[in-house]
Amino acid sequence: MKEFTYTVKDKVGIHARPAGMLVKLVKEYSSDVYIEKGDKRIKADRLIAVMNMGIKQGDTVTVAIEGDDEEEAYKALYSFFEKNL
Repeated sequence: MKEFTYTVKDKVGIHARPAGMLVKLVKEYSSDVYIEKGDKRIKADRLIAVMNMGIKQGDTVTVAIEGDDEEEAYKALYSFFEKNL
């Protein structure tokens, strides 16, 4: 399992557009991807679940990746968070 912690910098947080882009990226990999915020943990391949997390600017989330292509998924997701959130 690979994971990273990220503090959201985008002033509107994870809203519809980046959430959709994130879900699309997650679905490119066979690994399971989870987002954790506080005591909530969701699979990141479900748009509504990602949006219902209510992740705002300044929130810190943990992204966990587990599976056969976790290394590639980790790199892509970390890059996505840095560029878009």
